[in-house]
Amino acid sequence: MSQADEFHNLDSGTGGILRELAPGLTTRIFAGEQAMLSVVTIAPNAEGKVHSHPEEQWGVLLEGSAVRIQGGEEIHVGKGDFWRTPGGVPHTMRAGPEGARVLDIFSPPRPEYRVAGSGFGTG
Repeated sequence: MSQADEFHNLDSGTGGILRELAPGLTTRIFAGEQAMLSVVTIAPNAEGKVHSHPEEQWGVLLEGSAVRIQGGEEIHVGKGDFWRTPGGVPHTMRAGPEGARVLDIFSPPRPEYRVAGSGFGTG
């Protein structure tokens, strides 16, 4: 494999493993050996279901506005804000009126996200 295959672009809208998380929420997933990136696009006012997983997750709001629902709290986030979600903490995201784009980083990689499909994978 060429090292060029290890390079990607956040704005290209191509590549990765495609997954529909919920109505209005789609992602492109890029998996490595020890970490996984997920570029999530959330339609205006769309919201995912509350879920949790054992992997640690970091998120960065790249565009738009949103409310991060985490551990029972609702926290408004804007472009450039980032957060950590420890494994096992219930969470989801609700986009603002202009929608949102989020970069999620998981460690270790989530096994269920290594294949295309739908849903968040765990409850």
